[in-house]
Amino acid sequence: MKLIDRINNDIKKAILAKEKEKLEALRAIKAALLLANTSGEIVNEEAEVKLLKRLVKQRKEAAEIYIKQDRPELADNEEKQLKHIEEYLPEQMGEEQIRIELKSIIESVGASSIKDMGKVMGAATQKLSGKADNKLIAAIVRQLLD
Repeated sequence: MKLIDRINNDIKKAILAKEKEKLEALRAIKAALLLANTSGEIVNEEAEVKLLKRLVKQRKEAAEIYIKQDRPELADNEEKQLKHIEEYLPEQMGEEQIRIELKSIIESVGASSIKDMGKVMGAATQKLSGKADNKLIAAIVRQLLD
């Protein structure tokens, strides 16, 4: 089932169940998908994951800003929407799984020092796209190459 179809079905369910936060999150996803489709972008599975990650990042940043401004009720709303959006992302890998994958990538690329981090990150980003956070990947690569 395509993501847009899944979102439409879940919007109907959220309306019937009167789940306000979930409905807001789903409508945000749908709006972003429709905008991507009408802008002429090719919206494949990889593009959908990037779009969802962007929405997650926006919610995290907004929640942090609201917390700094002492607006916990708004931060709470953003965090609830964030959790609903994350449900549509592929399952994230654990740190140990990432470490194992990165060791094999480092070996295959032939990286031996921190100077080779660019090569490793390029291969890792392709292989682990959508399955792991790039900040976490970069931190682990630094540890392994030091």
